[in-house]
Amino acid sequence: MTKSSTVFRVGTRPSELARIQTAQVVNEFKRLVPHVRWEIEPVCSPGDRDRETDLRASPQDFFTRDLDEALLAGRIDCAVHSAKDLPDPMPEGVEWCWLPLAAEPRDAMVLPKGKDVAQLPENPRIGVSSERREAWAVRCFPGARLDAIRGNIEERLNQLDNGAYDAIVMAAAALYRLGYPHRVTQLIPENELEVPPGQGRLALTFASDDATFLRLRSLYVKPVMFTGAGPGDSGFCTQAGVQALRYCDTVLHDSLLDPALLQEVPQSAEVVDVGKRCGNAAFRQAEITRMIGEEARRGRRVVRLKGGDPGIFGRLAEETERLEKCGLPFRVMPGVSSLNAATSGTGMLLTRRGVSRGFTAMTPRQKGGGIAPVNGKARSELPVAFLMSAKVLDEISRQLLDDGMARSTPAAVVFNAGMPGEQIYRESLEQIAEAIPVEQVDQPGIFLVGELARRTFCRENGALQNRRICLTCSEALQMRARRTVLDYDGIPIGHCLIDTVIREEGLAYLGGLKSCDWLVVTSPSAVRCLMNALSEAGEDVRALPKILVSGTGTQRELEKYGVFPDAVPEEGFGGDAALEKARSVMCADSHVMRIRSDRAGPRLAEDIRKQLGAAVTDVTLYRTAIREYETPPNCEAVFFASSSAVEAWRENYGMNRLHDKDVIAIGAPTARTLKQEGVDAVIVAEEATAGDAIRTYAEHLVSANLYAKTTTSR
Repeated sequence: MTKSSTVFRVGTRPSELARIQTAQVVNEFKRLVPHVRWEIEPVCSPGDRDRETDLRASPQDFFTRDLDEALLAGRIDCAVHSAKDLPDPMPEGVEWCWLPLAAEPRDAMVLPKGKDVAQLPENPRIGVSSERREAWAVRCFPGARLDAIRGNIEERLNQLDNGAYDAIVMAAAALYRLGYPHRVTQLIPENELEVPPGQGRLALTFASDDATFLRLRSLYVKPVMFTGAGPGDSGFCTQAGVQALRYCDTVLHDSLLDPALLQEVPQSAEVVDVGKRCGNAAFRQAEITRMIGEEARRGRRVVRLKGGDPGIFGRLAEETERLEKCGLPFRVMPGVSSLNAATSGTGMLLTRRGVSRGFTAMTPRQKGGGIAPVNGKARSELPVAFLMSAKVLDEISRQLLDDGMARSTPAAVVFNAGMPGEQIYRESLEQIAEAIPVEQVDQPGIFLVGELARRTFCRENGALQNRRICLTCSEALQMRARRTVLDYDGIPIGHCLIDTVIREEGLAYLGGLKSCDWLVVTSPSAVRCLMNALSEAGEDVRALPKILVSGTGTQRELEKYGVFPDAVPEEGFGGDAALEKARSVMCADSHVMRIRSDRAGPRLAEDIRKQLGAAVTDVTLYRTAIREYETPPNCEAVFFASSSAVEAWRENYGMNRLHDKDVIAIGAPTARTLKQEGVDAVIVAEEATAGDAIRTYAEHLVSANLYAKTTTSR
């Protein structure tokens, strides 16, 4: 199929609301995959043909059945739904996800035009379409007559205005999307009427074997984080595990863990105990696995918290293999096992020089709860791991072969395990020694022998597909950038190239802020340096003058300190955008102080002074210091958050070390600096934030991948 003939058919119900929702999704897809045609195809479902059945008694697939059938028959490529309409479980062969295009999730009470709740009759007739809304109406209006209501949104409003009902209850999102916000008489608080999962959200469905839409979905789902809670004490959970818990939306945890660990979880997150003890389980393993996938498809940050280390007797394979089958990304963060606590923590060391060169770990339990053999034969069939073995692979292999192990036995060597430069070599036991490059043998290596060496996790389901992203940004931006890289299933490599150092000369000017009309701040780094300097000087931020910032990134950084700017450019960011905004808010007699770094330059201050006639004090509050390194990290992409970082890269490594890497710039000024240094192919975010820059890179990779798929054949 050629580029010009590639068409994706997007199914939708024929209602006006469904068409509007689908058009919104299609516009987003056109932005991401502009080289194909997207056509909307209306498909009726039972709920569109049957206008008599009470929705409170309708089947789960009342609004999705025919769309699913069209999808599986190949008449459409995907379908867009209101997320709350999806059935549970989904039909076999249909994959799905929620989309980030969300509207008001609450329900609304709607009265005829011109009326309010105070004008309701004593025993009103209320139209409801679900048991949930019916229960709310009974509580709030005990004498009300509750009747089923059917029809699309416009038809329901007509019935209401024509006197068939005194009030109706419906999703506010539908009214907002149709352009009827004025018809919302009253939003119903969530603590009065619980919002069902998916209300206000849109969902995408597609065939489970469609590689194109699985790739597109990678932008809307985040990797499931399998995390080791450690053996009992919360202190045994790794730092990476704690960070995952602090940013999660859902935690599915085992029973055998320290409850203190759950205090790291945000209050807004859902916490579910799915633990099993000696065969007694509130949730069966299949249900736990299903729940993990459901939460991931909803775009939530999911942590599967397992006791000890997830990969040691934790049934990790069952859960990860199901995610792989569904095309969903995940990451495993190794933890501290109870085996470590029982041995290293007690002095009964598993390895002791001159006493023990290794150990065997196994369980006597087998599938189904029976007792498995633990005799010599059973132990001899276990996989074997050799540490510190890279230099003597050939000798180890020879001894194993001489002892009767099959020549075809799978084997692998892992170098730099768990590090960004991790490398894995696989071969048969007979040939593994020859597969290792000579330059690798001096590196830390673990030699694995047995069936385990044949298997590996799938790393292709996330948007970034396990790419290593070098983050050259300042320490203050590292956490946000790292979080976004993980969200898109990449490997963040922190590599800060610059430090900001407050200048004593700059501090002397801050006392003059009280006499200024405007303060101009043009970068998040300037915000942080300013706030730190004010704090150290004991200055009250409430005494600051009006503040002009250069864009939304700087605005958000300022708001972290509880300070809200008075002027923000409507479009764009940077010095030019700040100058344009200054023209509309400043006058000739304004007293202005501009805060900047030593590398930012005086141009903006000079332009404000010359073009607006304002009195401008240009303050170099801090300087940028370059960190020194010998070699750059091993990575596929490099993210630059400032021109200073570009200059630091040049001084450390030279620009030729970027020729084989994807280059990401936080905004146009940084991209211009890169171009001046000879780097033309730069991915630039529309909004100058670390998160938006990484998201833009993820979209670029997915779009390029889909272009390659759709310009050949589907």
